[in-house]
Amino acid sequence: MILVHTFLCYHQLHSGNEEVKEHLRETVIYPAVRPELFTGLRSPVRGILLFGPPGNGKTMLAKAVATESKCVFLNISAASILSKWVGDSERYVKVLFAVARALEPAIIFLDEVDALLIARKEDSNNVGRRVLTQFLTEVDGAASGEERILVLGATNRPQELDDAALRRFPKRLLVPMPDLDARAQLLTILLHNQPDITLSASEINRVAQLTDGYSASDLTQLAKDAALGPIRELKPGQLQKIPKSALRPVR
Repeated sequence: MILVHTFLCYHQLHSGNEEVKEHLRETVIYPAVRPELFTGLRSPVRGILLFGPPGNGKTMLAKAVATESKCVFLNISAASILSKWVGDSERYVKVLFAVARALEPAIIFLDEVDALLIARKEDSNNVGRRVLTQFLTEVDGAASGEERILVLGATNRPQELDDAALRRFPKRLLVPMPDLDARAQLLTILLHNQPDITLSASEINRVAQLTDGYSASDLTQLAKDAALGPIRELKPGQLQKIPKSALRPVR
């Protein structure tokens, strides 16, 4: 388990996913800031699932939500929960929720939640079943009380989740691949802090058109590779001598 004091705000996120961001504002941030307004039918959900292809900012969204809602952020992976020793995995789940209760308001972020809450089958191993049962018990206990605990799951494979676990995430938000406008905006942001990259707005739009199907992570790596172009062209021995101003601009 990793306890993160995160300071990532919404305005620091790359462009795109505006609909997802707005849903998270309504369901997490606003209720955390003004809890007295969100009672009865406006009561916030206790479980949200972010799903979609990898590399598009699900973890970044979760961290930004924790910052904006002033919640403690507990970042959990399946590997940190699952243990080969009998009883340890269930105990870790209990401890996780106990820590969240002690530090509330808290967000428990389960990355790759499908690995932890995989659908039960006849040949499922006993550890997986026990962890799933313990998780369901803890979530139901938190939902029935006054604890300010949100379970936020992220997955690339929502179809792998157990049906009972999926019902504990009543709010499910697709984090899609960036569209043309989002790709152009992300490229503009990435290149803004690199003064030796001299792409015009029309050239950036052209790159955005050519990168259909790229994730946000893919675009970031593409920009990094482009920025390294002038370095790769240097001959042996030049790196130690060439002034920064003499590097060719990235085109």
